[in-house]
Amino acid sequence: MAGNGDERRLSGTYNPEMPITAFIYDLSLAVSERRGMAARRRDLLASARGRVLELGAGTGLNLRHYPDGVDLVVSEPDPAMRARLQRRAKGRATVVATGAEELPFADGSFDTVVSTLVLCTVADPERALAEVRRVLAPGGRLLLIEHVRASAPRHARRQDRYAGLWHAVAMGCRCNQPTVELLERAGLSVEQLAPSRWRGMPSVVTPLVVGVAS
Repeated sequence: MAGNGDERRLSGTYNPEMPITAFIYDLSLAVSERRGMAARRRDLLASARGRVLELGAGTGLNLRHYPDGVDLVVSEPDPAMRARLQRRAKGRATVVATGAEELPFADGSFDTVVSTLVLCTVADPERALAEVRRVLAPGGRLLLIEHVRASAPRHARRQDRYAGLWHAVAMGCRCNQPTVELLERAGLSVEQLAPSRWRGMPSVVTPLVVGVAS
């Protein structure tokens, strides 16, 4: 499944006629939310602190998991997703129409950046991660939940085999993206990273990694 949106909208070139709806997006994630993803969001986001930026917030599935007291900015370039996001935000967050690769914020603006199931669909993830590094304040942290390329060769080959089909049916998602390597190449130091299974979703989008980079 795509992260919180597809590569075209996260890159800022979203086509408003694309047949993707916020309702279908929420429906496609409903089973996995019940089977552990909501709990992962809650546990990870409990450590969000200070001024917080969420990339590709989609319809706002993370909103209820943020601790009280954070100054929250959520970005979402897709108009349909953003409409539902704004309803869910209800004054709890500032909603900004922007993609991950061109963040309209000054250097060092945020103590925490959040990316949950987003980097798999960004058209230029290296550029997006460079932007994350730029807007993080010294000592700031990136909290992430992402599905990644498998380390087991047989599983990775299966991901490669189905990558084109998955990209076509799952909103532009790349099931075989080596996101951990991209983090390291962007100069983000991985502090904690735990492998996990995305239950309720096809095995082609496992494993997940859940953790913190700085």
